Parts: sequence; C-alpha cells; structure tokens
Amino acid sequence: MTGSDGPHREPGSDVRAAGSASARAREEEERAVEQALALVGGSDRSSRSDRSAGSGEPPSRGRASRDSRGPRDEDLDACRSSNTHADRSSDPHAHRSSDSAPYDGRDNDPRDGRAAPATAPAPGGEQPPLPDRTLPGDPAKTSPPPPSWDRARAVAARAGRGGPSATIRLPLDRAPGHVLAEALGALSDLPSFDTSAMDGWAVAGPGPWAFEAGAGFLAGRGPAAALPDGTAVRIATGARVPPETTAVIRSEHAHVDEARGLLHARRSVVTGQDIRPRGQECRSGEQLVPAGTVVTPAVLGLAAAAGYDALPVVPRPRVDILVLGDELLNAGLPHDGLIRDALGPMLGPWLRALGAEVSGARRLGDDAGALRDALTSSDADLIVTTGGTAAGPVDHVHPVLDALGAELLVDGVAVRPGHPMLLARLSPDGPYLVGLPGNPLAAVSGLLTLAEPLLAGIAGRPAQDPYRALVHAEVHGHPHDTRLVPVVHRPGRAGGRDHVAPLRYNGPAMLRGIAAADGLAVVPPGGVRSGTEVEILDLPWAPATPWTEGCFT
Repeated sequence: MTGSDGPHREPGSDVRAAGSASARAREEEERAVEQALALVGGSDRSSRSDRSAGSGEPPSRGRASRDSRGPRDEDLDACRSSNTHADRSSDPHAHRSSDSAPYDGRDNDPRDGRAAPATAPAPGGEQPPLPDRTLPGDPAKTSPPPPSWDRARAVAARAGRGGPSATIRLPLDRAPGHVLAEALGALSDLPSFDTSAMDGWAVAGPGPWAFEAGAGFLAGRGPAAALPDGTAVRIATGARVPPETTAVIRSEHAHVDEARGLLHARRSVVTGQDIRPRGQECRSGEQLVPAGTVVTPAVLGLAAAAGYDALPVVPRPRVDILVLGDELLNAGLPHDGLIRDALGPMLGPWLRALGAEVSGARRLGDDAGALRDALTSSDADLIVTTGGTAAGPVDHVHPVLDALGAELLVDGVAVRPGHPMLLARLSPDGPYLVGLPGNPLAAVSGLLTLAEPLLAGIAGRPAQDPYRALVHAEVHGHPHDTRLVPVVHRPGRAGGRDHVAPLRYNGPAMLRGIAAADGLAVVPPGGVRSGTEVEILDLPWAPATPWTEGCFT
C-alpha cells in the first residue's frame, strides 16, 4: 500500500537488500577467481588461507621460502608488504583502467595490461568510490598503495645484485658488450719503451746534425746503438728511439742539406719533444679500468695494447621473451579485431642493447597451461612476459605465479603508463620474471622501470647516475603517480641552456612518440611547469633521423 510519502518499506530492508547484493557480487567474484585458478591447477586462495590459519599448516611454498631466508632488505620488505596476492584484489588501482587518470584522459586505455574499463570520474574530477572486491577469507580489506617508481626501481636493482656473480674468461673478439668482472691492470709499462711520436729525425745534442743517407729506424725494429752527439737519423712514428736521443724533429720542421750531409731545424728544439717516454700512459700493475666497466671497442683496444688475450667478464644475463595474447598477429594488416604484435619485434633488440643474451620471442597466446610450462622449463636468468598482468578474464600471469609459489617482489607500480607491471622470483634459485603490460608504451615503461635495473644488477653494471634537464613545456602530471613521457633533446638558442621537449604521442598504446625520442622524462605527481628540471632516462640509442619538432610536440 502506498501513501503520500511513497512506498512503505520495512525497517532495515535497504540494508538487507544492499547486503544481499554485496553477497551475490562476492560469490560471483569468488567463482570467477576459482575458474581462473582451475586453469593452472590452483585452488581457492581464501580456503587455502583459512586452512593454514585454522590447522596450523605451513603457508604456501612461496611465502615459506621467503620467511626462511632471514632478514630482508628494507625496500624489498616495503614492496612485498603491499604486493601479496590477497592485497592485490583490493588495490584501488587494480580496478581502474591501468592508466586511467582524471588529469587529461590521454593515458586512459584499457589495453594497458588489459585491465577492466576505467571507472568514470565523479563531477569535479574526483574518483568515485571503488567497489570492495576483496575475496572472502582475505585477511585485509584494504591495502597500501603500490610502491613508488623510485622504490620499485631500487627493488629491481637490489634483486639483480642479490646473487653471486659468475666470472668467465672470453677472448677479446667475444668480450665486447660484457662487463668486466675484475679490474683491468696493466701487464707492462705502456709504452714499454721510448718511441717516436712523429715521422722525422732523431737527434742528439745541439745542431746542426750530421746524418748518413739511407740510414733510419722503422717501427718494429730491435734495440739500436746509442746515437752519438751531433748526429741525426731518420725515424718513423712508433719506432724505438735510440739511446741518448735528445728530441725528435718532425719532417716538416727540418731542412736537409743533402750536399753537405747536414740537418738544420726550422724551429727551436726542446729536449724530449715528440718522444713518447716509457710508461707515459701507465706503469706495470696500474689499474686501467675498474670492475663493472662495459667492454666497449675502446676498452677492448686498451686491453689489447696492455697485452691481454682474454678478459675476465660477467656472463650476459640470459632472457626469454613470452608474448601473450590471442589477438596478436605476426604479419599483415590488423583485421577482424586482431592487431599486430609490436612488442615481440621490439623487446629482443632493446634487451640486447641493455646487455642481455636474448632468445627469440615465443608466442603463447592466452593459455595458462602453456605459460606455466614455459616458466617451469626456462633456464634463463630473466623471463619477460607481455600482457596478462592485470585482473581480466584472460590475464593468467598472477594465477600462474600463485600456483607456482613465486615470490612477488613488485606487484604494480605507481607510474603511468605501465601501472600493472610486476617483478617476481619463481624460486629462491630460479629465474626472475618481469611482467610487462600489453600496451606498447606501457611495456616500455615496465622495461625501463624493472627490467633495466634488474639486468644491470645481474650483469654487474654499476648504477647509472641520474641526471636532470630543463623541460621546455608544461607537462601534465598524474595526481599521485609518476609519469614517464618521451622527450627529445634540443640545443639552447642564443646562449640558452640545452633542454628537452616532450613529445605529443605519449599514450600507453602509442609508439610514435618513443620512436622519435632519445629519452623519457620522469614527471613527478602533479606535473611540472616549463623551465623545470626533470630526471631523464636515456634510451640506449639516438634517433637516426632529425625529426621535425612540430610533428611530435
């Protein structure tokens, strides 16, 4: 019966209805998770947690192995405390499009990790409350926010440095690109004897100097007799200087009187000029380059000059690439909902530029069983996966890692694009896994945030000193996350400082901006004004073409 005040309701009926709806939602959520875990032979997390708590059984293998290793690093502890599987389900960031943000919407693309569609911002730009998706039996109803970009990178770097570094000796022709495992010391004086720095005349005493036609010293000849005072002899660059030589006179600075057999200097002669004395570059035993130095062509030349035939180096980290996603094409034009795989072709060369040995990318599709088999059979130091890191119906990375008892070191990072990236260790002695989001620029963000410092640690490379540059434009920021924005360096004008210009195509699914970039600007939450200094992440190459600024900025 109705009256002027509207339909009659029993007291508490609204509460009961809301509770019933919430219970149904939780039941549907639990069933969905159980189905996902069943694909990889897992079980319901909540029931597993309840059994452990009620029966005194030990926790899962992954957590037990973490607890048994004693004190842990402060940064690792902080990230692990906010990255358990139970907490992930209630992370407010995990329920939005992985790069949604109320600031400008350009990063709002659900393909970044194939997360659920973004929740629409409330009037005034505020994010509306998110539904409680905590699984029944989970110990926590709320979780801390994901680690900051800086902390996530620190965790990755320390994880890479955590194990002992192996040392191998490689012949010079195979050493480039590796990292020296030991400091490189000089095996002898360099040069090992006094040599001529120029083609010309070796002279002794004051001039003019008598000489014999046809006589001279060439490089590679043995020791010579001392040069008598007042005499000269022709000498080639690199030749051993005779004992008692005062100086070398360059050919162009000498006048030869053939008729009288005398040599005259056109300029004043300084004792020791154009002679490279023994040990000028280094003395035997002196350190030439420290451990941790990348063997560049120049380092290789120095080592050869110092007498090395082989170098002690750290083996390059071995990396497997697993490309996930049924919607990806190997060739041809996109069609019928299928798109080209951009990450498979891109990641191999990029990882090699970071000093890794990379196998060919393997395409697994959205197959949890195939993913599990690939992870358990890999003998790589690092496995890189693409896509599948969010919480969608075919995002299998988290359930598979859970079923394998993997240790999550980083599960989501407060960075845009690329929020749903992750770093895991499959076992105490097993490989690491870096899970990259599915969107191309978001994957680049994950590559530079987690894979690059991890690989540097494994390979023994020293941490790169960050540097800052002026940015010539206002760059919008996320309210609470770091943004990584492609930039290009520009020379200063009229005596002004060099600066970087942000590139326009910087959405998570876009590669047009990063293809023209030579770095990424690390934009703090809230953004920066024009003329502000920002940290720059260099890319391991420079663009081959001088791009037209107006096309990209």
